[in-house]
Amino acid sequence: MRVLIAPDGYTGTLTAPEAARAIADGWCRQAPGDVVDLCPLSDGGPGFVEVLAAAAGPDGHLVRVGATGPLGEPVTVAVLLAPAADGVLTGYVETAQACGLHLVPAGRRDPGVTTTAGLAAAVVAARSAGARRIVLGLGGSGTNDGGAGLLAGLATAVGLGDPATLDLLRGGGAALRGVQREQLGWLGPLRQLWADVALVAASDVDVPLLGLSGASAGFAAQKGATPEQAQQLERCLADWAVAAAGALGVTATGGSGIASAAGAGAAGGLGFAVQLLGGRREAGAATVLQAVGFEARAAAADLVVTGEGRLDWQSLHGKVTHAVAQAALEVGTPVIAVPGQLLVGRRELATAGFSAVYPVASDEAGVAAAVADPGATLAAQAQRVARTWSPAGAQPGR
Repeated sequence: MRVLIAPDGYTGTLTAPEAARAIADGWCRQAPGDVVDLCPLSDGGPGFVEVLAAAAGPDGHLVRVGATGPLGEPVTVAVLLAPAADGVLTGYVETAQACGLHLVPAGRRDPGVTTTAGLAAAVVAARSAGARRIVLGLGGSGTNDGGAGLLAGLATAVGLGDPATLDLLRGGGAALRGVQREQLGWLGPLRQLWADVALVAASDVDVPLLGLSGASAGFAAQKGATPEQAQQLERCLADWAVAAAGALGVTATGGSGIASAAGAGAAGGLGFAVQLLGGRREAGAATVLQAVGFEARAAAADLVVTGEGRLDWQSLHGKVTHAVAQAALEVGTPVIAVPGQLLVGRRELATAGFSAVYPVASDEAGVAAAVADPGATLAAQAQRVARTWSPAGAQPGR
């Protein structure tokens, strides 16, 4: 039996390559005769550059860029430079390396003050190295500033804008309350300066900037916000959206509004900032699937095994597991998932294309055990799953 093992990372416990290896180890213990193909993935969040660098091989080149993190601390961001399929030199930036939640200590998590400003250094470096397309992997952020910090950083780099306004925009999501379009007259010239570079937001989710499924209501809590603060951040982002769209002479909200576009709310609104600059959004998982040749590898397999830390409603809005299920469905290969936890109903899973899902943990005790030894518990669950799905694994005595 040929098994394609294609997981995302298990947030906070295992990277995608580590998860793939753990699943493979468990599977091969039960069915050593099966042929396994390890295909770690990313949806734009942590691991994005690592996965793409492995796929690029000798054609890729990593550049290390000094930047600042979500709280202003020094960080290093790896920018991958590699030719895309069309031959265009492309810079790949994993935004979580500059503004990821993992960079913010648990006791200091406050999406009202964390900023995307440091990301500008990596974007500028990619352009300076000759990239004519820059793909920003959006996911795993600890910010909720609508990308205002990134735009302020880019404006500072070319001497645009009033310093006081730029300092304000670098102050995090809470600082955006009451911002006016008259303060953002530099957005038009900034957009023109970046018109010769194709900007792509490769996002892990397809949500809008505002609303019940937007950046603040849908994701601020996991970044440290209280329910009251999430509501305040929603108002701040609404002010930012109206002011920024007004400065560019485009519609902010509504069916055709820039803040309502799919992916505008990704990474705390970084997707919105990319669109303000004239960029476009694509699914981060789709970007990676294409780079690793997933379709052909899935077609050659008898079964695809995927997984992530928690398979929930967010997973069905563009994350790796859902993208894998959809892509494998296209070539007729069944897909099963082995997530850390499962928080989606059976009907939704069937509609998404999963043949079966086997969570590692089903209660608090299971979660604690999985966190204590994530590799071993994931491998053990993969071994149990192989008994059901592999003809070799189902043999007596195994």
